[in-house]
Amino acid sequence: MSRNGRDRILVALDTDRAPEARRLVLALGDRVGGFKVGLELFSACGPDLVRELRAGGHEVFVDLKLHDIPNTVERAAAAVARLGATLLTVHAAGGLEMLRAATRGATAGAEELGARRPAVLAVTVLTSLDDAALEAIGLAGPCAAAVDRLAALAAAAGADGVVCSPLEIEIARQRMPAGLIVVPGIRPAGGSRDDQARSATPRAAIARGADRLVIGRPITRAADPAAAAEAIAAEIG
Repeated sequence: MSRNGRDRILVALDTDRAPEARRLVLALGDRVGGFKVGLELFSACGPDLVRELRAGGHEVFVDLKLHDIPNTVERAAAAVARLGATLLTVHAAGGLEMLRAATRGATAGAEELGARRPAVLAVTVLTSLDDAALEAIGLAGPCAAAVDRLAALAAAAGADGVVCSPLEIEIARQRMPAGLIVVPGIRPAGGSRDDQARSATPRAAIARGADRLVIGRPITRAADPAAAAEAIAAEIG
């Protein structure tokens, strides 16, 4: 499905305070395509905020990066699907059976809700890691090779897509031609990279083939978040 610049943006609500999250959602409204609820906000505010955002008509990307034994992940994915989430992340490093279990759980949870199943996205290599970091934790690298291997695993498991850095978009697309490629590590030209080891501008990421961009601090910490979102949408749209 074709998307305009606004629709491609998923804003990371990286806060542990519901009032701050609500303020950002109110300020951004339909200027973006949806909102990401990650570990920080989910740990603080739990499922209720996800339900609230969905009730407001927003797409919600529940980014918990599930990584456990298959049975546990299956049950957790079902619980997230029952919240009405539109996207859900699991770690590709959890293995083939865990990825399959996540999809089963998401399907079962959505059926209970009478809703469409959330897209199950396999996280490949975190954007905060580089080749040296992979070597330090004992994973075969470099990052590009690891993403290739994990994206192939996600495709074999029937995942809906992957999460990768902007630098590996083409690699992921080769493994999942019809999959959803969601890309964090997005930084506007001239902005700080913060803690992102592998990053790119919004325009560059879209040009490489990204479907959705996860953007946090460049929007949420801007003096005018709405204006920042509009500028990024214009750049990629």
